Amino acid sequence: MKKRTVYSTLEQKYQRIQKELMAGTLALVGIFLIGTLWYSLVERWTWQDAAYMTVITLATVGYGETHPLGPRGRLFTIALILMGVITIGYIVNRFTEAVIEGYFQEGIRLRQRQRLMNSLSGHYIICGFSRTGRQIAKEFQAEGVPFVVIDSELDSMRDAQQEGYTVYQGDATLDETLLQVGVEKAICIVAALPSDAENLYTILSAKTLNPNIRAIARASTEESLQKLQRGGADAVISPYITGGKRMAAAALRPQVMDFVEGVLTGGNRQIYMEQLLLDPAVCPVVGLTLQKACLRAQTGALVLAIQRADGSLIGGPTGDTLLLPGDVLICMGTAEQLRSLNQIIEPISRQQRRRPRSGA
Repeated sequence: MKKRTVYSTLEQKYQRIQKELMAGTLALVGIFLIGTLWYSLVERWTWQDAAYMTVITLATVGYGETHPLGPRGRLFTIALILMGVITIGYIVNRFTEAVIEGYFQEGIRLRQRQRLMNSLSGHYIICGFSRTGRQIAKEFQAEGVPFVVIDSELDSMRDAQQEGYTVYQGDATLDETLLQVGVEKAICIVAALPSDAENLYTILSAKTLNPNIRAIARASTEESLQKLQRGGADAVISPYITGGKRMAAAALRPQVMDFVEGVLTGGNRQIYMEQLLLDPAVCPVVGLTLQKACLRAQTGALVLAIQRADGSLIGGPTGDTLLLPGDVLICMGTAEQLRSLNQIIEPISRQQRRRPRSGA
């Protein structure tokens, strides 16, 4: 894995300017206290006269001495003027840089973004805004699910912002970055970074911070695919392997591929697929057979498969198939049919999945 780098981001520059302005202000306050204490304790002036003398000295307004000073007092006053000029010049320089570079406006945007990050819940996280990450973001946007994009490259983040996405610039392999985007409240993280090692680190970090998060990872090789699975990834996709299989299927069974592609992406605007969880607390069809549940008769949606709570899969269930608590139904139908089915069976999570798109 390549060495982790601390990226010079606008956020880091804003924080630097903020710290420098604070340090300059504290230094100026310290010099004021030193001057006031000197004139009060050494020169035996009143606190009011001491503070007044310190202020006009630091301001270099040239009002003259409040009370006559001896050689020692004048030497201290010279030193006080020099310290004041240097400190005030430093503060003015930092403030001017902040105004010219727009760091104050950036600070407002950062606070707004932080409030947005804090409000995220039940969202998706995309790590990496390369070609794979861009396509994932487009699909998520089309589905209407909340998501945030993480990338370390400033140019990639600017591109993502232009698309209207919620973005965060940082290293996705670091726990600090994942915590900033609310990984503990997220329901899914997609590691689409260029390096398999980075994807593995990201999955390990995400699973440590949120053991219940669903983790999807990109892999370049079969060896990396196996390592990512052992690292905790719930699903690992290799663009090369998957792309090769789909190209072969498109060559051998073009009509089937066209149909499946349209169903998965909603490209034909007619038929969609949805996954639905049978929650015994709210679902009235738990314990019934498919025939008695009359889901097809009531909604017109077709139950293609059932995944049991133990992970076993029943393809092409019959009317005698019993619906058990924790079953996940893989259903297909039009948007209206799936909406009707949603009124009977709750989806896996209202925050994970939006309801089927209208206007099918």
